[in-house]
Amino acid sequence: MLVAAAVVVGALVAPVLTPLPASAASTQYPTWQDVQQAKGNEQAAAAEAAKVQAALQSVQADAAAKSQRALDASAAADRAEADLAAATQTASTLRTQADDAERTAAQAQDRAGQLAATLYRDGSQNAMTTRIATTHDPDQLLYQLGAVDQLSSTWEGVLEDASVAGRTAESLHDQAERAESERSTLAAAAEDRSATARTASDAAARAVADTQQHSDELYAQLAALKDTTATTEQQYELGVQVAAQQAAQQRAREQAAAAAAQQAAAAAAPSSSAAAATSGGSGTSYPSTGGVTVDPAGAQAYARSAIGAYGWGGDQFSCLVSLWTQESGWRANALNASSGAYGIPQSLPASKMAVAGADWRTNAATQINWGLAYIHDAYGSPCAAWNHEMSVNPHWY
Repeated sequence: MLVAAAVVVGALVAPVLTPLPASAASTQYPTWQDVQQAKGNEQAAAAEAAKVQAALQSVQADAAAKSQRALDASAAADRAEADLAAATQTASTLRTQADDAERTAAQAQDRAGQLAATLYRDGSQNAMTTRIATTHDPDQLLYQLGAVDQLSSTWEGVLEDASVAGRTAESLHDQAERAESERSTLAAAAEDRSATARTASDAAARAVADTQQHSDELYAQLAALKDTTATTEQQYELGVQVAAQQAAQQRAREQAAAAAAQQAAAAAAPSSSAAAATSGGSGTSYPSTGGVTVDPAGAQAYARSAIGAYGWGGDQFSCLVSLWTQESGWRANALNASSGAYGIPQSLPASKMAVAGADWRTNAATQINWGLAYIHDAYGSPCAAWNHEMSVNPHWY
């Protein structure tokens, strides 16, 4: 059974049909005895090869599904950690502001007290009565009365400042308490998501190990049935699977274009049949995916050694470097947070790279193998892919 998945990606732009994952535990793997018995009969050999290929697809789909869940869980854990960090900063800022407001209120209250004491000394009724009765200098008396009035006004202003600062401090403390409560909730959520990510990563690692073990044997069986080598069969299968992905994508594009044309005709209004596109490199983040070795220089070195199989030379490698530098920075854990495109070639869905190997989530070489096959099938060469990348905005290939 096939399901459609909408795709907007640097490397792939269209709905893509992907097989539903099957349980590897329920897969019945062909035995070497079956292979040997089938070799003498062409029809039986073809049937046995089909069984081997079905087993390969089943075990690969199971590992791909678990790896995708691990990738999603890792991204969710990173988002939760980012939310927690922001909430922690907010709570800390509010606490600091509340403490500052409290100090301001205390200082204003102290000053108000000092002014009140001064006002009492200089402006008490008895002292003022004595001055009026005994003064021989009316101007001096008026000056003193004005000073007392000014002192009284200042005191009232300081009291108001103290009141405002006190209310501000109280409000900020309330906000800080709410922020701390939210931070505690987010801390628990971050821990839960981190635990989920670890569990998913462990499950993916077990599935990948199981898949690699069975895949090696299954490719060896295919080679025995066809009198080739396991490496040849693996490379051939990769090409077939990538071509099938491209064909499915093209059909989806054509269906989308036809649907858009029908809608345009019905509405008598202009409509675009082009698929939406976005660069896999746009909005790229680097999730804390366990087991990933991020080594851009090493990835480029591997790619340089691998392009010769397609007949490409140094000029094509230069284009490839530019292409994947823009898309992912040659980081094996590059994730487009908005689209979900992943890896050095920015595949979407990420699990499409499973046709190149079960360890696509963590292995740069597997990602590169898929990316080169995709470029070969879709564009013919890295320079053609790079030219397309730069001819559209947003960039994608």
